[in-house]
Amino acid sequence: MKRKKKTMKYIFYIAIFIVALITVALFFPTWTSNIKGDNSISTLEKVEINGTNHEIMIRGTNKNNPIIIVVHGGPGSPETPYAVKYQDLLESNFTVVNYDQRASGKSYHFFEDYSNLSTNLLVDDLLGLTDYISERLGKEKVILMAHSSGTYIGMQAANKSPEKYEAYVGIGQMSDTIESEKESLNYCITQAEKAGNTDDIEYLQGLTEQIGNGNIVTPREYVMKYGGSTRSIDNPDGDIIGALFSSEYNLLDVIRYNYGMGYSQEKLINHMLEKPLPGIVTNLDIPLYFVMGKYDYMTSSYAAKKYFGTVAAQNKHFITFEKSAHYPQFEEKEKFNEWMSNTFINEKK
Repeated sequence: MKRKKKTMKYIFYIAIFIVALITVALFFPTWTSNIKGDNSISTLEKVEINGTNHEIMIRGTNKNNPIIIVVHGGPGSPETPYAVKYQDLLESNFTVVNYDQRASGKSYHFFEDYSNLSTNLLVDDLLGLTDYISERLGKEKVILMAHSSGTYIGMQAANKSPEKYEAYVGIGQMSDTIESEKESLNYCITQAEKAGNTDDIEYLQGLTEQIGNGNIVTPREYVMKYGGSTRSIDNPDGDIIGALFSSEYNLLDVIRYNYGMGYSQEKLINHMLEKPLPGIVTNLDIPLYFVMGKYDYMTSSYAAKKYFGTVAAQNKHFITFEKSAHYPQFEEKEKFNEWMSNTFINEKK
């Protein structure tokens, strides 16, 4: 009997310890690492934009440097928990603003009504955020840099209010969505054939009609499996362990991330399939740059190049990174930083 009581006591203490540990993990304070310098900035903060709180991270060695606003993809996959790992070089020459979009990551608020979530609303949020950043940092215009499905939002914002932006940089640029998904599917089938994975071949071939009709996208786990997402780094989106070990996210934020990603994709992906960008944005009144990884099959480089040719812009450039897939800004960050510096800083001197 004494041994049983002793065992129960140990179980009780262990349970208390586990509850305490989870509680600490849920509500542990978050921050972004300090950048040294009299005029540097490194802050993680909440800002109300269009009636809801957005989590914003601003980092740079000199607040006088040109500003980049980064529009993350997903939908619903913020880059905040891993951005610092990859953008250190950019922070030397630019002030970089990352934000978690409405209903995504740290900007997902339990019990808030997101029934009106739409791509148009996210465009309006981005325009509001741009006004806030421009006023706060004293810049008339900023560089708009969008990635993956974020390009669907960013390009519309640049088209709607070009006076706010110095240029538009689309990385992993979305285009004709159905055409892009067909490219992705064919790539995966070809790679599966090369690898002799008959089960994958049979499954993927069975998706041909649905993808051709625009009902679904090529399953991302297969695109990642066959190197159409990343080539030299692990896929950064959805890295729960990595997010937990970042200073910018705690356990509650990781839970928000998962809830927000599921909700955002359910609400937004079909709309992006039904109304692809080529039918929405046909011209830009600011410099236009598409930056694509050669092996990108999350958003097909071929389809992006085709769309690029149809967009009317006085100053437009298509840049290919030869060793990258969907994340050239991370996989070849040295080359990307050099290109950004040459394009937006050195050419003006």
